[in-house]
Amino acid sequence: MNGKFFDLKKEKQDRMINAALKVFAINGYRHASTDDIVKEAGISKGLLFHYFVNKLGVYRFVYDYSVRYMSLELSTRVNSREKNLFEIIKQTQGARLNAMKGYPYMQQFLARSAIEDVSEVLEIIGQKREILENAYQEIYDRIRFSDLPRSVDGKKLFSLLSHAAEGLITEHFQENSFQADMVLEEIVQYVDMVQKMVERA
Repeated sequence: MNGKFFDLKKEKQDRMINAALKVFAINGYRHASTDDIVKEAGISKGLLFHYFVNKLGVYRFVYDYSVRYMSLELSTRVNSREKNLFEIIKQTQGARLNAMKGYPYMQQFLARSAIEDVSEVLEIIGQKREILENAYQEIYDRIRFSDLPRSVDGKKLFSLLSHAAEGLITEHFQENSFQADMVLEEIVQYVDMVQKMVERA
């Protein structure tokens, strides 16, 4: 990757990053085309290759960028002292959605990267995948499940709420009604509703 990429205006950087995230997220590495990326970004293929050499170079950059970006979002938006299950879910989802304000396909791209099967891509992902996984795990390990009523399986509740949040994000995204703040507000409403039900249990 050519370091002069970061000399470009931020708007152009983000346009290229978002184009790559979208194409890789939708098609996967094997079927993604640099033609589609440059068309989406509104640039020439020569410019793309000037900064990233080839398709693998583009993938390497956006994967590394996504891991670093999300790790930073989690570290700044999730309270390091928080132990409450419901608050941790709200804060982690808030971090994910905040990232999607600037990079709408970042979460979808990261999810797609987990099922890539091209050897060159797997080498790129390598240990970097663990960086983000560990960032999430460090947060989840803080959850104090013992605060929940004995009748409640905390891990199942956590899984239920996480899947519900993911479903809401996907639903709004597919319906082209995605607005990060509105989706987060809806997630918070669901989490708060479940929390009240659990506290009454």
